[in-house]
Amino acid sequence: MGFGGISIWQLLIVLAIIVLLFGTKKLRNVGGDLGTAIKNFKQAMKSAEADESKDEAAAKQVEHQEAGATGAETKTDSKAKA
Repeated sequence: MGFGGISIWQLLIVLAIIVLLFGTKKLRNVGGDLGTAIKNFKQAMKSAEADESKDEAAAKQVEHQEAGATGAETKTDSKAKA
């Protein structure tokens, strides 16, 4: 028994039929295209993660600046009231 009830011989027969139908050159091109697509997908995911972390850092910086501005306004208001 192989994969889910399919023996290794059945898999080899299916592979041989696929090679006969499409040829090795076309299968090689499909494999190369698939590899390129996976590589580009991984690069896009890394780029998206980098953009996300930059956005989070910028949001934290804005929050920090707003908190500092609010604190400064409070000090000014308290001096004006006194």
